[in-house]
Amino acid sequence: MDQIKIGAFLKELRKEHELSQEQLADRFNVSSRSVSRWENGNTMPDISIMIELADFYDVDIRDLLRGERKSEKMEKDLKETLVMVAEYTEAEKAKILNKVYVCGTGMLITSIGSMLAYFIAPFFNGNMVLTPFLLILAGGIFAINTMLAGLQLKGRMSKKRNKKLIAISVTVWVTLAVIILFFVTFILPKILYNIFIGG
Repeated sequence: MDQIKIGAFLKELRKEHELSQEQLADRFNVSSRSVSRWENGNTMPDISIMIELADFYDVDIRDLLRGERKSEKMEKDLKETLVMVAEYTEAEKAKILNKVYVCGTGMLITSIGSMLAYFIAPFFNGNMVLTPFLLILAGGIFAINTMLAGLQLKGRMSKKRNKKLIAISVTVWVTLAVIILFFVTFILPKILYNIFIGG
């Protein structure tokens, strides 16, 4: 414990309150010489007086014992840190929301495109058969991204886990889409032919 530092802090607090040593001495029923000795770091006030001084000056008792307003500085630093964290969080949320909007718009466009492709395909002798599947594939990828971005936005998933799940989900979705496309293009026609014509 640094008595000189504590004494200087006590002197600073007294001056902030525009009190003389005599006035402070009267307030705490001690001699002005005692106050002078505290402020010079020669002696320390009794613990009961230290508690009263902390209450009187409206400072934390720990600040008096440290000889500086550490708590106030810590609160200020904490506040600044929380503001920076809040700003960072808002920026991250804005990025995720932007991703959700883009993916949502992509889903809407691919859905409309898929419906149009199904309706228009017969007029092109079935030459557009791949188009609906490609649109559905793209729509599925947009849907996966939207769903996982929504979970991240709600705080249920970290950014790292989000990326990992997107990679896995998109891979699975593309694989399934390719398998379904292969089945519908090459296997299903043979099955239907055997059932309705060959049988």
